[in-house]
Amino acid sequence: MATRVLDEADVSRALSRIAHEILEREKGAERLVLMGIPSRGVPLARRIAERIAGIEPGADVPVGSLDITMFRDDLRMKPARALEPTVVPPEGIDGRTVVLVDDVLFSGRTIRAALDALSELGRPRAVRLAVLVDRGHRELPIRADHVGKNVPTSLRESVRVRVAELDGVDEVVIGEDA
Repeated sequence: MATRVLDEADVSRALSRIAHEILEREKGAERLVLMGIPSRGVPLARRIAERIAGIEPGADVPVGSLDITMFRDDLRMKPARALEPTVVPPEGIDGRTVVLVDDVLFSGRTIRAALDALSELGRPRAVRLAVLVDRGHRELPIRADHVGKNVPTSLRESVRVRVAELDGVDEVVIGEDA
């Protein structure tokens, strides 16, 4: 049985809060780049950029996508998956603060792969992490800078993020059959 822990309004509020936190920490949107991790991190990154533009008039935060498939440490253990495009904004990432955006932070292995992938694209001034849900159970020393919601889970439970752009609805559900 699945339990909804975030509905559409909750997701919207969490993304607005993350946008405000990013602006506060970076003291503005200048030299900021958001890189979404496919698949759900990409629309979340776009929404955060839209919110930043709404908070700071004139801010046009570049958004890209970062496919981490070939950098995963479990390639041999899982079935092959289709590569997603990596899209680097024309401004590039060199000397900029890059905020990696993902839907769920769990073991930390996806983010480790993202850091490896990012290093092949350039040299950011700093890298930050924004996630909609942090469910705990880290296997690597990785921590999110901006979290929409901390959701304590058991290892038996799954966390499923749905976004309107891909799934027709915004919600987060947990459960053994989420």
